[in-house]
Amino acid sequence: MITSNQLTPGIIISVDNKVYRVESCVKVTVAKGVPFIKTKLKSITSNETLEKNFKLTQSIQDVTLTERKLEFLYLEGKDYLFLDTGNLEQVLVPKEVIGDKVNYLKEGIEIKAMFYGDSIFSIELPQYLELMVVKADTGEAPSPMSNATKPAIIETGAKIEVPLFVETGDIIKVDTQTNEYIQRV
Repeated sequence: MITSNQLTPGIIISVDNKVYRVESCVKVTVAKGVPFIKTKLKSITSNETLEKNFKLTQSIQDVTLTERKLEFLYLEGKDYLFLDTGNLEQVLVPKEVIGDKVNYLKEGIEIKAMFYGDSIFSIELPQYLELMVVKADTGEAPSPMSNATKPAIIETGAKIEVPLFVETGDIIKVDTQTNEYIQRV
């Protein structure tokens, strides 16, 4: 338990049985009233943002998330099966938690997962992955001064823009946060 005047951005708290990250907090003092803490909270499970005011010394439940390394195994029904590399247990992750990161999941990829108890809240992919191009369109002849690109599909099914010299079968390095081509490997 912490008090509202101990809140700082980045702290994880529980409000009404939901888990939020504190995005911002400000102490507000009014001329003829009681000071309070005004916060902006972001849900860990969704992109829902909540603005909430707390009394100055109100007790708040702080939450400790644990980070575990998981290795992707395969899709099982609508959920994704991972192996916890620390204790070798299998972990089923709902597709809602994976979201659009599914574009970079392939067997053997190791991710970081954030847990609260036994519930998984989010996953984090490695920033860079080396993946094979399974289909690359033929690009048009570029003008000498352009940085021409063409669409390509990588082995996980994601579509990204690649330079014209990249061919089907090439292994490329991809930035998973920006969905951008980095280099041919």
